Amino acid sequence: MDEIKFSRRDSLGLAALAGAAAAIPTVAEAATRAAAGGKPKIPFITKIDVKDPYWTRDTYARIDADLDPTKEKCGWIKGKAYGVRDNEKVRPLFNVEGFSFVRTKRLEDGSVRRMLREVVFYRDLETGKILTEWFNPYTNETVKVVPIANDPFNFTISAFQPEPPSYGGLQKVKHDPKPFLQDWEFGPDGTMILHTGIDMIYPSALQPDKWPRESAGPMNRVSEHFIYVVKKADVENPHLTHIPHVGSWSRITPWLPWMLMGQAPGNISYFTHFQTIPEGEKGLPADLVAAARAMDEKWLHAPTEDYGPSLSSLENYARQQKPAPVPPGWSPPQPPAPAAPFPPRP
Repeated sequence: MDEIKFSRRDSLGLAALAGAAAAIPTVAEAATRAAAGGKPKIPFITKIDVKDPYWTRDTYARIDADLDPTKEKCGWIKGKAYGVRDNEKVRPLFNVEGFSFVRTKRLEDGSVRRMLREVVFYRDLETGKILTEWFNPYTNETVKVVPIANDPFNFTISAFQPEPPSYGGLQKVKHDPKPFLQDWEFGPDGTMILHTGIDMIYPSALQPDKWPRESAGPMNRVSEHFIYVVKKADVENPHLTHIPHVGSWSRITPWLPWMLMGQAPGNISYFTHFQTIPEGEKGLPADLVAAARAMDEKWLHAPTEDYGPSLSSLENYARQQKPAPVPPGWSPPQPPAPAAPFPPRP
């Protein structure tokens, strides 16, 4: 298998990026042309160059969304969420399944603003039924399930590495501008594989003094990692404003606030797969569509304008829910004690 040998130490310097910006017009490359007249329609770069931040910008935008602003890209995700505690096996807790709709618009400097809504539901492990209540085996109580519902989750895809999400100002980490380059490799059978991810720790919107049962502590430690698999021919195709793909998403996050675990030791790990759904709503499971529509019709469409703030499910919970009462004598559930060591051989 051929592999792209690349590291961030090989990245272009900012001076080189500035020079490239002067040489490349705002429309980058008029790769797609209208059928009549040969005029540029949706401009983007198709020549593969992993050291070119403009190619990275256009290619990632074509994967994450659709460069045609008249189109919505629908993505579907499915997998499981697991509970992780010391001294016991990792435990599957519930299935997860959901979808997103995203739209883009080009900014004056050639950057791409992606505007997204997403909703993810939890399903019973045995029946597959969408959960509204769930029996928590750690606390031996039934709790109300709150789906992931992010409206919006927007950011700008440019030739510069994006800043970490601010989550309404809670995440204050900044970095010096640097070219937007990603971790690509060539896979078998004419595929290309993209690895992306982010590791964060930032102040929680659910502080323990106000949210004793929902808060996992004063800080959120969250990691999200993605793998996208695309066809090389699709990346190079000047007629594809969206690049179809399959992939995987994993997330390590504190206990979900609606589990009412408090500052119990441990965490949640999501393991999922995802793909483009060309048919949009018609290609999604009927019960997912019905559940989303019951919440609001908006979840079946991408935003048509830019607004914010962009928050994760943790910040949305703090804005939309109320602290649960604390039962007398309650304390966060603890993992089991370590197993006794084997006795020494006689």
